[in-house]
Amino acid sequence: MPEQPNKPTMVLEVVSAGQPPQCVPINQSPFLIGRGSETGNHLQLDDRRISRRCAAIVSENGSYSLEDRGHRHGIFVNGEKIERRTLADGDVIQFGFEDCCEIVFRSSSGQTEIESMLTRIGSISSLSGTLAPSGLSKLNILLEATSLLHSQLPLDSVLGSMLDYAISITGADRGLLLEPDVSGSMRVRLAHGAAGKSLPPEIIKPSQTALRQAIEQQSSVVTKDLNMAGQNLQNAQSIMAQRLRSVVAIPLYTMPNANSDQSVVVSKGELLGALYLDSRKPAAFSDLDRQILDALGVEAASILDNARLVERERERQRMEQELSIARHIQQALLPQGLCGFPHLAVTGVHYPCHAVGGDYFDVFPVSEDRTAFLIADVSGKGLGAALLTTMLQGVLSGMTLGADPVRVFNHLNRFLCEHAEVGRYATMFFGLIDRDGTLEYIPAGHPSPILLRRGEVTELYAGGSFPVGLLPDAEFTAARLKLEPEDTLILFSDGITEAENPERDLFGTPRLLEVLAGRRKASVESLQKKIFDEIGSFCNGAGQADDMTLLLVRYRTPEQSDLQVN
Repeated sequence: MPEQPNKPTMVLEVVSAGQPPQCVPINQSPFLIGRGSETGNHLQLDDRRISRRCAAIVSENGSYSLEDRGHRHGIFVNGEKIERRTLADGDVIQFGFEDCCEIVFRSSSGQTEIESMLTRIGSISSLSGTLAPSGLSKLNILLEATSLLHSQLPLDSVLGSMLDYAISITGADRGLLLEPDVSGSMRVRLAHGAAGKSLPPEIIKPSQTALRQAIEQQSSVVTKDLNMAGQNLQNAQSIMAQRLRSVVAIPLYTMPNANSDQSVVVSKGELLGALYLDSRKPAAFSDLDRQILDALGVEAASILDNARLVERERERQRMEQELSIARHIQQALLPQGLCGFPHLAVTGVHYPCHAVGGDYFDVFPVSEDRTAFLIADVSGKGLGAALLTTMLQGVLSGMTLGADPVRVFNHLNRFLCEHAEVGRYATMFFGLIDRDGTLEYIPAGHPSPILLRRGEVTELYAGGSFPVGLLPDAEFTAARLKLEPEDTLILFSDGITEAENPERDLFGTPRLLEVLAGRRKASVESLQKKIFDEIGSFCNGAGQADDMTLLLVRYRTPEQSDLQVN
């Protein structure tokens, strides 16, 4: 014999495009789902593509299982086709069509919320002995509104439906949903009239007096006839100008915080907004309406808070996706395969501390006998810094066309200074190595590269220089140095020397010099590995606070290069 519980413990939330979600209790086992009523379906779906004998939910030993009873397109749970599957709270049942309705299985916790809401208006029956048909209709509307609490519809759709439910329950002329702006003032987010008609928010003038009272009292303001209300409401300018006779203002808060004694409430939570209704009819809101509105206010606040969290999560996921694309682009722009340069051995690596970074390096030939290399560190971190590094890389790659590096740097500096609203500058080191070992370089506020020569280490230059984009009058010049065979230049960003250990000590330039000293025969790859091994040992698990970029360039004579190839 089919199992018929005294009261439903599970519900199905039917979500269809363009319609409010419906909450259907599972009160039979098997609970039949399909098109039409001819086959005894308990949940009847109005879609010709769905089979008459579609699916069933069976209750066994306290659990609920979904069975495919012959739907020709298959039954899916969370996107996976099933024959039979035990359902869990939140599982989404689908019918094989993208534009078809979906059913969300809700556990007893969702039903408990509905029952607790009914408890909050449990005294309704004592008001008149029994509920009038209109009262039952309003309770049904309230239950439908509560089903939105678990809806995955867009935020404005959820809020708009909630507003329509409130107007339908009370018979108000219009309803508003307000939310605080950055200054704390309440602004109209949604405005609806009867029958779900949208109203232009900019022409709606809600009673600020009623709203202010509700927020100050942290409780609802519900007036049946403004002629019997307090003088401050009777004399409110917006009420008099619009000839209003009834007003409801319900402040909406997040769940209140409680101290260690769970019976003592410390304060209301964050103010999310307010639900506002008004009418030109006196006594528009009955005692029944008042209690339903109290319950609806609590549920509306939960819906608003929940939907807002969902919206924030979607925004977070969208940002993560965009950052992932930016990270992929940035990594793709780094030089690949640093082994095809004549008379040079090169290796480099970039570790951003965020998804994308403000450091970058590049190595590229400008002629058959000349190779350019550079390292840059844009001020700041994240996406803004990454955008500027990409721009810099594009500009400097133009040197392959024969542009003079000094003129390019001076032009770039003026360009960034003229666009000061960008709010960024960059430290850089740019170098050109000829086949004969002549190094021409431009320092631009970046830490001096380290020169490793015959096992001895020194900084390439002393003294300061200006970053690009900081001072409009700065003039950049080039310096020259003759490299010897096997000379190695170690270029690094300040994320290397400013790496911290758990005691907040810095790795520092002296320690970097010590790591490199005496390693005259080490390959550039082994030097790079040694540096990061020492940094890892020093940091001892402490988090990375800045991008880390390292570029090693070793000069070889043409004969050494040919020998290396052979």
